[in-house]
Amino acid sequence: QVQLVESGGGLVQAGGSLRLSCAASGRTLNNCGMGWFRQAPGKEREFVAGISGSGGYALYADSVKGRFTIARDYAKNTVSLQMDSLHPEDTAVYYCAARRWPFATTQSHTYDYWGQGTQVTVSS
Repeated sequence: QVQLVESGGGLVQAGGSLRLSCAASGRTLNNCGMGWFRQAPGKEREFVAGISGSGGYALYADSVKGRFTIARDYAKNTVSLQMDSLHPEDTAVYYCAARRWPFATTQSHTYDYWGQGTQVTVSS
């Protein structure tokens, strides 16, 4: 079993930055495809970014390309999401997710483990 815990959320002004981190316990993430998703009030959960187990490729939603960067730290068994140039529409609960397979996908139903989420609020 894998436990995922997100941290780094908070309140920031538009144009600012936040860095989310996802820490795992229970197993190594080295061979896991990882993803970040978000859910705003009244909306469905949506894909934000993903990274393969090897770190060889990353996926991004069009809405965050060029602003967000996903990365993994194998030594710390963590995955991060650097969020720059934040917009009010980025406001949501952000979730970290892991797959038992090394490939990242954009589909939430393909992920096996989920964190509890961390709130990101961007004020205008």
